[in-house]
Amino acid sequence: MNTSAKMIIVLTLIAILSGAVLSSWDKVTQPRIAAFRQMELEKAIAEVLPPNDSVTVKNTENFTFYVGHAEDKPAFVALQAIGSGFQGKIVMMAGLNIDFSEITGLKILEQVETPGLGTKIVTDPSRKENPTWFTDQFKSLIIQPEITYVKNAKPSKDSEIEAITGATISSVAVVNILNDTFQKARAEFAGKAQE
Repeated sequence: MNTSAKMIIVLTLIAILSGAVLSSWDKVTQPRIAAFRQMELEKAIAEVLPPNDSVTVKNTENFTFYVGHAEDKPAFVALQAIGSGFQGKIVMMAGLNIDFSEITGLKILEQVETPGLGTKIVTDPSRKENPTWFTDQFKSLIIQPEITYVKNAKPSKDSEIEAITGATISSVAVVNILNDTFQKARAEFAGKAQE
């Protein structure tokens, strides 16, 4: 047998063995990853919703709504908002009043924005007194008719936020994702409530 054939056989065996090991390891880690994601989801829901008695899940065609109940009545709703940012996908968990008029909380779950600029949508190290100022300004924000933003100025309206200097594209992406998601989700949630 020549050297080329031996190399091909050895590399094939190594590839098969590596594939088997990775496949086995994936089966071991899959449940742990799923459990961790569920724990993070529940934690995010608790962060964006005000105190409530219980949370129920309502599924529609495009959304999963986490409905917070207070005194046995639906009072709040949380949902995921997903869309494109500057670098890639941004995933957020947003809490709202049951009538979709006001945000009760916002948490960024996933993002791949530019480090040091777009990542300020999660935490802004340049603002030592409040590194989460960007997402904090969404709390109690009026979302009708829509969320708007200003650059290099303090918000003057109940539905306005301040964009991050140097990361306007990421800031605007968050606003656009939320506006689009809330508009679609409001219609689906209203339809589900009538069922």
